[in-house]
Amino acid sequence: MSPQLDLTLLDGDFAVVQLGADAPFPSWLPAEGFVSVTRTLSELSIVCPTSALPAEGAAAAEGAAADGLTCESGWRMIRFEGPFEFSLTGVLASVLNPLADAGVGIFAVSTYNTDYLLVKAADLERAAAALTTAGHRGLAPNP
Repeated sequence: MSPQLDLTLLDGDFAVVQLGADAPFPSWLPAEGFVSVTRTLSELSIVCPTSALPAEGAAAAEGAAADGLTCESGWRMIRFEGPFEFSLTGVLASVLNPLADAGVGIFAVSTYNTDYLLVKAADLERAAAALTTAGHRGLAPNP
């Protein structure tokens, strides 16, 4: 049986940013609030509030790449109310499967304690309905 989770919709609009693998950590990264930075061999990936983006990031958020920065904004963030033991299985699947069935695309970020899921703002009402139907709490769709 899949876990039934408490979910919280965080305030604000978020962006997913991509820089080159050798890019330094940007000076514009906020010191507070949600920020995720992941470096791989092929990219530096950042999730942050859209309001934190510099002017060239804001332009990239509108679809134009600037100075090696690629960006997509318009994401809303859902926090899974953890923490979860590492041995607990099916946490992400319990949320991702209903969203996939509803045709909602996602971007997931995990931390030591919990998981975060980004959905496009345009899909938020459909996502909330799918997650509520699946038995998750906290994201009742707007009437």
